[in-house]
Amino acid sequence: MSSSRPVVKLEGSVLSVTGKVDANTVIELRKQGEKLVGSATGALKVDLAQLDTAHSVVLSMLMCWQRLAQSKQVALSFEGASDRLQSLAALSNLDAHLPGFSPHS
Repeated sequence: MSSSRPVVKLEGSVLSVTGKVDANTVIELRKQGEKLVGSATGALKVDLAQLDTAHSVVLSMLMCWQRLAQSKQVALSFEGASDRLQSLAALSNLDAHLPGFSPHS
């Protein structure tokens, strides 16, 4: 009972993440996203609306992307996160570090 692999793709200035991310798929997805973030020349929005997962591994992946973007001086923001993922970020005190998660961002 395996669903399709999660996918990250870049279209213009929007990085879209789709599918179900778990401990078995997050490393490869993180690496793919890092390649895309690393090649960006301007601000990026990460669209999480089609993400089927609210899991700590997702937050870890997003934090990796955020750190890389900061090191490359690329503005990265997040949109479309599920209520559950936003709650998990708040419980982990990560929402303020992920632009678009905090109500004040």
